[in-house]
This record gives sequence, C-alpha cells and structure tokens, in this order.
Amino acid sequence: MSGIISLEIFGVLICWVVLGHAIWKWGPGLRCRSVRCPEKRVGAKVLADQREGEFGCLRVVDVKECSLIGNAPVACGKGCLERL
Repeated sequence: MSGIISLEIFGVLICWVVLGHAIWKWGPGLRCRSVRCPEKRVGAKVLADQREGEFGCLRVVDVKECSLIGNAPVACGKGCLERL
C-alpha cells in the first residue's frame, strides 16, 4: 500500500516539474525569434520581450536586440512587432 502512495506522490511531483518547465520555456520573458524585417526586407533574429496581455495569451511588447543592428540599441520603427 505504501508503494502505491509513494508512486502517486512521485507522479504528482513529475507533473509539477513538467508544468514548470513548460511555463519557463514557452511562457513570458525574453525569447529569441526569427522575423522578416519590414524595413530592410530580409530575415532577422530578434530578442523579443513577451508579456501576458490577457489570461493565457502572450504578446510581444518590445524588441530588445536585433541581428541587423548589432550591439547598438534598437532605434528603428519596430514594425516587426506586428509580425511576431
């Protein structure tokens, strides 16, 4: 009987670990994304800041870095936000 209870507790712990990993990986925060730049018409890799706009709905609110600009701050019109 104690073996079954231990197995159930272990199963619940595994479920919590899987849930935590999924939220960490695909949840809000800074994420690398690929997008086509509407100004230069080429592909770019950006560091996008994702936030939870509504419950269960993520949206990109800002672009922190862009591969086309380099180490300089992102000072363009950020038209790529609509494409993310």
